[in-house]
Amino acid sequence: MMPGIVACILLACVSVITAQQQTAILEYIQGRMGVLEERIAQWHDLGTRYSGELRDFKNQVLKMLENLEKDKETMRNEMENTNVRVDRLEREVDYLETQNPAPSCVEIDEKLTELHNAKKKQKEKYEKITDCSDTISQVTAMKILKRFGSTDGLWTKDLAGNSEKIYVFDGAGNDTVFVFPRMKEFTLSSSTRKAAKIKLPFPWIGTGHIIYGGNLYYIRKDNEFQVIKFSLANKTIIDSSVLPIEQQVPVYGLSKYNYIDIAADEEGLWVIYATEENEKNICLAKLDPNNLGIEQMWDTPCPIENAESAFVVCGSLYVVYNTKLPSRSRIQCVFDVSGTISSENVPVVYFPKRYGSHSSMKYNPKEKQIYAWDDGYQIIYKLSMKHRDELY
Repeated sequence: MMPGIVACILLACVSVITAQQQTAILEYIQGRMGVLEERIAQWHDLGTRYSGELRDFKNQVLKMLENLEKDKETMRNEMENTNVRVDRLEREVDYLETQNPAPSCVEIDEKLTELHNAKKKQKEKYEKITDCSDTISQVTAMKILKRFGSTDGLWTKDLAGNSEKIYVFDGAGNDTVFVFPRMKEFTLSSSTRKAAKIKLPFPWIGTGHIIYGGNLYYIRKDNEFQVIKFSLANKTIIDSSVLPIEQQVPVYGLSKYNYIDIAADEEGLWVIYATEENEKNICLAKLDPNNLGIEQMWDTPCPIENAESAFVVCGSLYVVYNTKLPSRSRIQCVFDVSGTISSENVPVVYFPKRYGSHSSMKYNPKEKQIYAWDDGYQIIYKLSMKHRDELY
């Protein structure tokens, strides 16, 4: 009887202990779950706050980007306005310079004047071949064709023929001439593939060469300077001549490689040169294209200093100089062989902005255009003409 009672008591105690443990476990679990719920609530609050802050930051960034775009547009407009003002200012400066032309480019002492007058009396008056009486009024247009070859060179057409071929002389010393069938082929990016090549018997020097009447007239330097007349049809030398010019010096102060510059106009061929005897000023001569003889010679008042190129129009020599403004040049001295015009009564003609310095300028009398080579760029200048009587 006694053992049964003890067993019942022990079983009751075990039941009581198990119920207490279960209650404790449940209370512990409830407590942990409460903590987790609090933390979840905190995480939810933090997430909501961070989402709001991120949304506000995004709105701020979008607003800043919008303001930056507006500032960019404002700056673009200001830059365009500034460019317009600069262009207007440049035109005003050009206008002021035309209203206040540069002082006379000639400084001749009495002895030089007497010598010049003596030479002038000894020479006959030049008789014009044509009735051309035009003079340059202004440069009306500028067209940049492309960039081809070296810094120095020249390009031209046949100035006395009807051919559309383009002849390119790359460099101030070479022996190979590029020939393009038309202007279109020359302007192509891969134009060298379209070009024929003419190998000359002697290399040229300078950029004073010319194509005239199917012949190439170019300058060669051996012991002396020679003018070579080369047939483009037969690829042979027709004639050559050493001009009656002694002690030659570079004809342009800014182109030290040019000792002779052959030019063509409505009257024919001309030779532009300089000598030690008259080292300060440029000289001009009329060249017979048939036998390369000199028909007549003149000492001009145009100085060599700061000259970069020259050309002849209707028997008048136009010398191009650099101005004080960077990358600009102008015709500052004019010499007319007939004596009807001078630098004082012709307008100052400016050339548009350029890349560097003209190494050659070839006047085309049929087109009234100048084919120029400027720091490797090939440029066409369209000229506007007026009659000489309108100058007075």
